Amino acid sequence: MNAQPNQPPLSDIVRVNQIGAGVNRTLTPDAEARRRIARELDLAALDAFEAVLTLAPGETGWRLTGRVTAEAVQSCGLTLEPLPVSIDRDFVIELVERAEDADADDEEIEILLEDEAPDVIEDGRIDLGQYALEQLALSLDPFPRKPGAEFVQPPEPAEINPFAVLKTFKTKDDGEG
Repeated sequence: MNAQPNQPPLSDIVRVNQIGAGVNRTLTPDAEARRRIARELDLAALDAFEAVLTLAPGETGWRLTGRVTAEAVQSCGLTLEPLPVSIDRDFVIELVERAEDADADDEEIEILLEDEAPDVIEDGRIDLGQYALEQLALSLDPFPRKPGAEFVQPPEPAEINPFAVLKTFKTKDDGEG
């Protein structure tokens, strides 16, 4: 599989008109795709990754439910040593189609951080691979640290003076005279 430069590392597109009563997919990327995913998510390695997804009609649109499992290796933020990570995450995402009569230029949109608004489907296509990658990324520790690793602040210099370095250039003859 040759990836295009702008192609996502994992993609499985489902058109809204193909969903019907529901779509079940199991995504298991090959070694090359896992390598690209690891590079994109700044992982040392991604030894295993699987996403089991179900896309079905929901109350207001569609509901994507799934489970992401992975065996990854992150780098400790302090020691840079490999840090193995096991991921097992269940998720539910509500999806809706963009209203065709909605004119985005004329309306003011209020966004609340606490709001669990559904994701808007673009162009009638849902990329299940991208949702799987998003859930994997959300499961990773953004600041991985090996157990017992501590950051020790180096001691501050006794004298902080931009001219302190000039004292080293001063010779004995400068003081006599």
